[in-house]
Amino acid sequence: MRSPALHLPLEDDYARKLEGFHVPWKGDEVPAPRILLFNAELAGELGLPGELESSEGAQLLCGASVPAGARPVAMAYAGHQFGQFAPQLGDGRALLLGEIRDPAGKLRDLHLKGSGPTPFSRGGDGKAALGPVLREYLMGEAMHALGIPTTRALAAVLTGEPVYRESPQPGAVLARVAASHLRVGSLEFAAARGRVADLRRLADYAISRHDPDLADRPDRYLAFLEQVAERQAQLVARWMHVGFVHGVMNTDNVTISGETIDYGPCAFVDRYVPDTVFSSIDRDGRYAFDNQPAILVWNLARLAEALLPLIDEDSRRAVEQASEVIRAVPERYRHHWLAGMRQKLGLTTAEDEDAALIDDLLECMHRGEADYTLAFRHLSAVLRGENGPFLDLFTSPRQARNWLEGWQARLAREPQAAEARAATMDRVNPLYIPRNHLVEAALSAALEGDLAPFRRLLAVVRQPFTVQPEADAHASPPPDDFGPFVTYCGT
Repeated sequence: MRSPALHLPLEDDYARKLEGFHVPWKGDEVPAPRILLFNAELAGELGLPGELESSEGAQLLCGASVPAGARPVAMAYAGHQFGQFAPQLGDGRALLLGEIRDPAGKLRDLHLKGSGPTPFSRGGDGKAALGPVLREYLMGEAMHALGIPTTRALAAVLTGEPVYRESPQPGAVLARVAASHLRVGSLEFAAARGRVADLRRLADYAISRHDPDLADRPDRYLAFLEQVAERQAQLVARWMHVGFVHGVMNTDNVTISGETIDYGPCAFVDRYVPDTVFSSIDRDGRYAFDNQPAILVWNLARLAEALLPLIDEDSRRAVEQASEVIRAVPERYRHHWLAGMRQKLGLTTAEDEDAALIDDLLECMHRGEADYTLAFRHLSAVLRGENGPFLDLFTSPRQARNWLEGWQARLAREPQAAEARAATMDRVNPLYIPRNHLVEAALSAALEGDLAPFRRLLAVVRQPFTVQPEADAHASPPPDDFGPFVTYCGT
């Protein structure tokens, strides 16, 4: 049904311009939609009406009713999943409701997740359970606060009906906002069908959304590949800076915009173990923490393959040009990773030995079983004359003490007031992340009807760099009895 009373200013840019890359669809009607969480800050940034946080808004944001003038669609895309190509995936339980033009004039997708089955559902029920919806809401807001590009939740809407997984769970829909939902898999979808004209139409659309300055260049598709590579290299470097494990870096989860998307089996590392895997289905560690930079390169190579027919009519030249871009990705990533790590260590200049200094710290943290987040955060305490908070993180502090001596010698070569440097470091080294044990506790409480722990955790991670009164527990590593943490793809 359509909802004429509440005006939601949506455009239909993707639906109108990309026929063949979507199926017109609408969400299921649900018995009792109710907004559980509403992101008023994001709504304000987008210029959306305050009336959206209402019973009528709940109908719109769960997909049960369609705003006047909207053309909701289920998007089509392909993807490499754990290295295996699936030529047709698509929005199996989601809808692109339309685009919002923000006050800066940029289009932003409004996308619903869990709104019901679509032609791409592959036998699934198209629904979402409350737990995964809340996890994505929380993770997106945490990443945004950390300064990492991400999709963000506008609302979490209860549907009033159960969904059935291992047991009945409350059904919910996530309304999320993104620069776009174009993925590497979107271009793979067109390339796999050999439809060069459609591939060109999609690539030109992606360029118009994300790289309009390239539109008139004769080499725009090669330049577009470079731009996506740059954005993704920056993104993965930022993940590594804060200890984030995406968990399922399939090409259908890699955005053209360079935003983090689809928070399924994701988590932040606590104790630093380089090959940490959280996902229950990643049995071979393909998407382990320290393997994310290599998967970055692999995924971008799949994008390059999809774009080959557009890069040059001569297939040999196209391969040579695209290969040159892909060969440069590790260095692109390394540049961004080093720059961010220097900031985390309080370094304002670059020296050749910095990489070894950083690697030595990581090795020290691994051997000493130190907490990833707190090890970096407590370096500022060392500058303030307190070595204890840092050294106490290590099972054997001798190696850590030796590392501190080398670090302080490096700092001495670029003199700066200790407090000023410490304050700068505190602005890039978070104190609070969504700790796995706290996330699980908050989600469990929410499923029992108590949203207070979730709201508290959400408030804390929205200010990750600022010491907050009575939030000591949110900065603490998990208790010893928490055990190995396992995540699951949200369903």
